[in-house]
Amino acid sequence: MYTIGVDLGGTNISVAVVDMADSYKILGRGQRKTLAPRPAEAIMDDIAAACRDAVAAAGVSMEQIVSIGVGTPGSVSKGSGMISFANNLAFHHVPAAEMLRERLGRVVYLDNDANCAALGEALAGSGQGVSSFVAITLGTGVGSGIVIDGKIVNGVNDAAGECGHMVINVDGLPCNCGRQGCWERYASATALVQQTKDAMEDHPESLCWRLADGKLENVNGRIPFDAWRAGDPVGSFVVMQYMRYVAVGLGNLINALQPAMICVGGGIGHERENLLVPLREMVKKERYSIYAPVQTDLVSAQLGNDAGVIGAAALEN
Repeated sequence: MYTIGVDLGGTNISVAVVDMADSYKILGRGQRKTLAPRPAEAIMDDIAAACRDAVAAAGVSMEQIVSIGVGTPGSVSKGSGMISFANNLAFHHVPAAEMLRERLGRVVYLDNDANCAALGEALAGSGQGVSSFVAITLGTGVGSGIVIDGKIVNGVNDAAGECGHMVINVDGLPCNCGRQGCWERYASATALVQQTKDAMEDHPESLCWRLADGKLENVNGRIPFDAWRAGDPVGSFVVMQYMRYVAVGLGNLINALQPAMICVGGGIGHERENLLVPLREMVKKERYSIYAPVQTDLVSAQLGNDAGVIGAAALEN
């Protein structure tokens, strides 16, 4: 059974034809630039074109495609197939499922992109065979999705799973969601970059300056980790502080949900065990269930950018 998965991002539209009967194998790909913001009609035209490219690359016909799934930023209404709001696309109440159905003649399903990535990891990545699973993406923000028994947890209004916007500091930094002290403001890659810059300004002797060629604008999420590994005290402080913020949020998730597994991906997730080994120790101190014989596994994401298209391809109502 062949389906199409679409990962609609602010920069790129990534599409894949997925063989659902063969371990979610990707058979063909298509891609376009999103070029947002621009009219939804133009973006839907390019999604449809990328879908046709993927079908041709897979060596199948559109008539063999059972369904198309789309993972999109922002909030969605699954029942109506509507992208209710996506800030970075400048979308307001866009009937995406209907628009793509008119262009491609196939049934179209819709969900949030972080939910799709979580479903992809649950079905074909680190969460295979796991009954309760949470995926966390440490990138520009903190993306997240919750999957129970192979199904995304959407909640009553299709907005569940926004773990990045749980508060870890009630009087903390303002978040663009309107709250203060959200986990995203402390645990995203964006937050880590700012934390590194702040520490560098206080410590001109830090190795971080050399790694950034003496320019704050060159700071990225790798620099504090590289400085930490090289024994730089400032890099060590920044990384340990950042990990503590990540661990507090993970502890909250474990205490609330007790999932069998949490996987960590995104740009910072590329640190893999360098990140997870100390995190596991920190999370132990955050767990209410410290004496339970069974504990949540904390692992790295496996699928990278393919998680979103595979999860989208697996969507259904």
